[in-house]
Amino acid sequence: MTLPLKDRFALPEGVIYLDGNSLGPLPRGVDDRVSRMITDEWGAHLIKGWNVDDWMAQPIRVGNRISRIVGAADDSIALGDTLSIKVYQALAAALDMRPDRRVILSDSGNFPSDLYMAEGLIGLLGDSYELRIVAPDAVEDAMTPDVAVAMLTQVDYRTGRMHDMDAITQAAHAAGAVMLWDLAHSAGAVPVDLAGAGCEFAVGCTYKYLNGGPGAPAFIYVRPDLIDVARPALSGWLGHDAPFAFERSYRPATGIERMRVGTPPVMGLAALECALEVWVDVEMNDIRAASLHLSETFIAEVETRCPELRLVSPRNGSERGSQVSFAHEHGYAVMQALIARDVIGDFRAPDTMRFGFAPLYLDEDDVHRAVAILADVLGGRLWDRPVFRKTTRVT
Repeated sequence: MTLPLKDRFALPEGVIYLDGNSLGPLPRGVDDRVSRMITDEWGAHLIKGWNVDDWMAQPIRVGNRISRIVGAADDSIALGDTLSIKVYQALAAALDMRPDRRVILSDSGNFPSDLYMAEGLIGLLGDSYELRIVAPDAVEDAMTPDVAVAMLTQVDYRTGRMHDMDAITQAAHAAGAVMLWDLAHSAGAVPVDLAGAGCEFAVGCTYKYLNGGPGAPAFIYVRPDLIDVARPALSGWLGHDAPFAFERSYRPATGIERMRVGTPPVMGLAALECALEVWVDVEMNDIRAASLHLSETFIAEVETRCPELRLVSPRNGSERGSQVSFAHEHGYAVMQALIARDVIGDFRAPDTMRFGFAPLYLDEDDVHRAVAILADVLGGRLWDRPVFRKTTRVT
């Protein structure tokens, strides 16, 4: 297998897509699969599809496909809901495992939604709980005996800075804390070994590097030895041991099924299941090597041709995920000018331009062409037009 696999994606002609860290492109065949699901399953079978087409098994079946990508055992991942919901589920279950502790430890590079979910949960639990936020490089030293849960995103969404999963998980366990990882910018981007790391919980989304489509369902991982003791805070009916018995009280299902909540998004899962076929013969170590080569080529060329940009990602590739971020005072306008020239990245306030390197569909020629266009946009101040300064709802 030789990367890239461009023929497996329906990318628009001429577009250099450097935003797979936000939304992956459409894999070929997904549109046909969703169409068949709508017409041949929903249309033809109606409600019989839950049994005839095995819709009910999708959340675990698709989870087992993701398990291979993130180094997890089969039947330890369930799909459904959004990433924020999965963060809430995992965090609540983790706190329940340490009832004598009151601190949730996170870092200032964590994605805001994760922190918001922690704040919301603390608001329900009471003022005795604390969300303690430290600098990313201070996390290990902050693993004090009062920490109940360490909740971190492995790869920083702004800078691409990557935590050492093994070292931090070991530090958490040495302090007696539960470890929860958010793999939003890791799954499908860098090698992950959940089983080897030994963390209790992990969550992630599937619309970025896994190319599941906008709003694709999120996943939750529970370490196999804890699956039957982790208490689901969101006790939805499909996490019940016998959902169609319609009992008055909740009894959690055995196994990872207990982390299901409500009706699974069947169309979204059909799209994701088809998208994951791209990964059948792909090894994460190959993805990582190619990603590092592309991103390091990009950094070298940008710093040579665009000296007004400032690298905000770690220079050392081993400390970086699959994205590179540069800062510019007018970064938003520069990015809009780039997008107008069919080089698509994105922007994060206040001044950061993000470029994702997914070697499934990017090659070195894409990198050279992207930098040439970026240099042209900057050198000619093409960004300095009112149309590129007008902010949109999604940046």
